[in-house]
Amino acid sequence: MQYRSSLANVRGLGSAKTGTSHWWMQRITAVALIPLSFWLITFLNLSLHAAWQDTVAWLSVPLNTVCIVAWIVAVFYHAALGLQVVIEDYVAAEGAKIFAVWSVNLVFIFLALAALIAVFRILSIG
Repeated sequence: MQYRSSLANVRGLGSAKTGTSHWWMQRITAVALIPLSFWLITFLNLSLHAAWQDTVAWLSVPLNTVCIVAWIVAVFYHAALGLQVVIEDYVAAEGAKIFAVWSVNLVFIFLALAALIAVFRILSIG
């Protein structure tokens, strides 16, 4: 009885893929989102309660702009990674799985670009 598969049988399958880096990136983005979310909460509070000029002035500070942009990039990347795991775990058909992962990635790239354009548009108008 043979308990080990030959290298030809397992090449490109199983844990030898990019699972470790995927797992690490989920953890890194999750940890990064904790402090960056305070900037988002401050920005949303200003957007709801402060004058437009005050919000634009706050967003014009380079540190605040960088943190909001970093939050946008991190949150959409983190969400795409998480949904990819869900799709890989629960979609059985290989073709549907590949299509769903690509679709999710394209949608999140589009949404991240839209959010970044909105931030820079606010800065250019203000």
